Amino acid sequence: MTKSAPVKKATAKKAAVKKASSAVKKPAPVKKAVVAPKKATAAVKGAPAAQPVAKPPKDESRTALVRRARRINRELAEVYPYAHPELDFDNPFQLVIATVLSAQTTDLRVNQTTPALFAKYPTPEDLAAANPEEVEEILRPTGFFRAKTKSVMGLSKALVEQFGGEVPGRLEDLVKLPGVGRKTAFVVLGNAFGRPGITVDTHFQRLVRRWQWTDQTDPDKIEAAVGALFPKSDWTDLSHHVIWHGRRICHARKPACGACPIAPLCPAYGEGETDPEKAKKLLKYEKGGFPGQRLKPPQSYIDAGGKPAPPLGA
Repeated sequence: MTKSAPVKKATAKKAAVKKASSAVKKPAPVKKAVVAPKKATAAVKGAPAAQPVAKPPKDESRTALVRRARRINRELAEVYPYAHPELDFDNPFQLVIATVLSAQTTDLRVNQTTPALFAKYPTPEDLAAANPEEVEEILRPTGFFRAKTKSVMGLSKALVEQFGGEVPGRLEDLVKLPGVGRKTAFVVLGNAFGRPGITVDTHFQRLVRRWQWTDQTDPDKIEAAVGALFPKSDWTDLSHHVIWHGRRICHARKPACGACPIAPLCPAYGEGETDPEKAKKLLKYEKGGFPGQRLKPPQSYIDAGGKPAPPLGA
């Protein structure tokens, strides 16, 4: 009996050690980060060959951010050398009216609607003196047609009364017009007057945040933050490149990551479809083989394989 006590003591000690070891949890397996492929551009015709680049670190320096942002713009310029405003217009008046009408609808719908509007009311004087009910009927396909009729007629009246029937070429004058904010003003300045401006629409806002160019959400602050990364002379074309990419590849809900030409430079790679073949099916407009938004696109767009949009009712 006296000799069995040490044996029981040793057995109890061994059980305690075993119990303690079982209480230690195994470390959770580390998930592998989604890394952009070296060549994510195979599905995009005409896209430059992307080089593998590490995802930007959280502590990316200002200099590194500027370099990455400018490289993204250069590569997008090669993918969309024909990028242009996707509203049909022949003069500044048509562009400012079309841009106001584009709120809450597509450029395609505006382009299908404005031919009838400008055929009947070709000048600010004509539209200012129009019958509102007749204008409403023409603008009905664009949605919110009563409010838009009030805006474009008020805008036209202001042009006649304050600017001699001419669209002003200064930002401070444009934003005084009914229905014209900074976004619309920069569209007009950049594309009708050749004066640089950044157009912060929903696509632009989404992409620059995905690319971590800024974490701002206010359009004016986004404009200032992004503008500081580029020479002023680049602003208008930069806007086209970003907006075109957002409409064709980097969609809001299902970005086509596997067909993106700047995937190796994008911190958000993997948010969308990464399989190249599946991603290819998500491409829109000329990148997917479909008609564009303009009924009268530039020849450079046609030469690149783009197709004109069909007229209303076609």
